[in-house]
Amino acid sequence: MQVRVRFAPSPTGPLHIGGLRTALYNFLFARKHKGTFILRIEDTDQTRFVPGAEEYIIESLKWCGLYYDEGPGVGGPYAPYRQSERKNIYREYADKLVTSGNAYLAFDTPEEIESLRKTAEADGRVFQYDYSVRINLKNSLTLSETETKRLIEKGTPYVIRFKIPENKTIEANDLIRGSVSFPSSILDDKVLFKADGLPTYHLANVVDDYLMKITHVIRGEEWLPSLPLHILLYKAFGWEESMPQFAHLPLILKPGGQGKLSKRDGDKSGFPVFPLQWKDPFNEEISAGYRETGYLPAAVVNILALLGWNPGSEKEIFSLDELVEAFSIDRVSKSGARFDPEKARWFNQQYIKQKSDCELADLFITELTKKGIKADIDYVESVVNLIKERVILLNDLWEQSYFFFIAPEKYNAETIKKVWKTETPGLLEDIASVLENAEPFNQTVIENAIKKYAEEHQTGMGKIMNPLRLLLVGGSFGPHLTDIMALLGKEEVIKRIRYGIKAIKV
Repeated sequence: MQVRVRFAPSPTGPLHIGGLRTALYNFLFARKHKGTFILRIEDTDQTRFVPGAEEYIIESLKWCGLYYDEGPGVGGPYAPYRQSERKNIYREYADKLVTSGNAYLAFDTPEEIESLRKTAEADGRVFQYDYSVRINLKNSLTLSETETKRLIEKGTPYVIRFKIPENKTIEANDLIRGSVSFPSSILDDKVLFKADGLPTYHLANVVDDYLMKITHVIRGEEWLPSLPLHILLYKAFGWEESMPQFAHLPLILKPGGQGKLSKRDGDKSGFPVFPLQWKDPFNEEISAGYRETGYLPAAVVNILALLGWNPGSEKEIFSLDELVEAFSIDRVSKSGARFDPEKARWFNQQYIKQKSDCELADLFITELTKKGIKADIDYVESVVNLIKERVILLNDLWEQSYFFFIAPEKYNAETIKKVWKTETPGLLEDIASVLENAEPFNQTVIENAIKKYAEEHQTGMGKIMNPLRLLLVGGSFGPHLTDIMALLGKEEVIKRIRYGIKAIKV
């Protein structure tokens, strides 16, 4: 049987990196087994629909290179792949369950359900709509066929609930967790079809997985409590032989290890929890994304792959193709994986180091263009070559090199206090004159000329180089100073020195 897996998010907001990891593991599993990776948008709950969320999900997958074989915008033999466009399918299957006695029509109003819930709470009980409750309520199990028909014809709103069997144990073999079992007493009669004419997640999910011939359901741990209901649905439909194998992935935990990683954790500690920046369409609140923060997509994929999966070796850096080759579901952990923001930065740094100067320059020149800076690609490559080892995030390219493109007009006050002495302006004016005669204007000639001046005037190199760096870059940072000078060029260096001498007043 050909492997067919699906990533089935709901468009209720931005895609969390936990969801992105679920998509990644499905993708890796499909590619490993030469199967099919499907994207299905589960948007049956229109009350939670968020404009732009579906587009965000698709863009996130594409940014990470997780291209799906079937889905929105791609099509496929089981189209459409948005559940809202498949809504006419589900009623037929809900009715089949009613006819077979596995589901029933419930006419309870929301107010009646809420009253039952409050009564249970007052008695110190947790309300559960199950076999002990349904026998006393208004539904097609307790009403006559005539009365049920009358209520339907009258237009009385109703839902279709699944009839959980009494005193049963539901067993399954999870590909990650092994044998799991659930007593039916912990399950409630879930709504399968709502009064608004739309199915709930449970019905639509199972029906679509069956119709799309899904062979493996790889999803987050939070869906494990839904597993017994889904197994019961397969059995009720008579689809037990076609039921997919299930694998429930461990949670991605907070950096401290306690609890599921949330947006609040990222906001608090200054790291993203979403692949791309997200602007909330309702309150316009902006949430950071890995792309905009300066991460390479390959690094993000590598980070997520190792959050819950062990390759069985000490190897840490994997290309996507290498991940496909190495991935196996039986090496996915049962326990949660702690997210380490510093380790994530380290991964990105390794990927940046692997990039050629040309590749980084291409990325950087796009950002320079956005800033209105026109620069020759060869010049940008030279800049990248000097700062590459200092860069952790792509955004650091600008932070570490802006002085190559814009002359400083302000100077770091703390650095001025440390390096600017009474004799400094005279020294630097002399250096400007020395540099005017330096030919060719390269790193070796510049360094030798300054050293010769220092020796002849019995002046320490620090008294020259530290304030000189201040005038050229605006502070006490950057790569080797003579490399900076050689790249800036003689005219620009002398111009900055003489501007700075006049600008700094101590």
